[in-house]
Amino acid sequence: KSMNEKKSTNWTAKKLAINALAIALVCVSTMVIQIPIPLGYMHLGNCCILLVSVYFGNMTGMLAGGIGSCLADLLSGYTQWIIPTLIIKGIMGLVIAMIAYREGEEIRMMRLRTFLGAAAGIVIMIAGYTFAGCFLYGGMAAGFAQIPGLTTEGVIGLLLFYVIGFAFEKAKIPVFIKGDGDFVIENINIMSVYSAVVIGAPIREGKPKLGDDSYN
Repeated sequence: KSMNEKKSTNWTAKKLAINALAIALVCVSTMVIQIPIPLGYMHLGNCCILLVSVYFGNMTGMLAGGIGSCLADLLSGYTQWIIPTLIIKGIMGLVIAMIAYREGEEIRMMRLRTFLGAAAGIVIMIAGYTFAGCFLYGGMAAGFAQIPGLTTEGVIGLLLFYVIGFAFEKAKIPVFIKGDGDFVIENINIMSVYSAVVIGAPIREGKPKLGDDSYN
């Protein structure tokens, strides 16, 4: 194979791996904590949809949001919601990324477009499930009964998104991710990232030297 073909194959493999991991993350986070509300349940999956959409862009956001969430519905026994969830959460992830994500730029939580994308995603989630509930259960009352629970779920997801996002910024995790969803780790020491997350130590470049206790 030529060099360009090898690079293309490696890029495709990385994208597939990232998308698969994002789908699994959304599925697991949706299932790990489930609090019943009218017609469904509250969960933490929205936070993960926000994160993967903002960090990895349109395709990953759409696939992880749609497939990861509908898999959670399937595995949790909410089979009537599989198709609506696939559509609603897929659109949610896509719109978040379309507004907040820019290829080639480092992610910043304080950017206006990050907030606008996240807020738009939460609004789509609330509106989508409200109207889907009206359709599935044959009445406005049933659909609109979900709004308080969906709003609470959305606000919690948004808050967690910012808490985790700011923690990532403190640890300089965005340095690892180019705007094309690729990872850049050659010049950053993994242990320094761990230290930054756990004890607030600064990120260090390069590899630790033997006997350097500052990395312990």
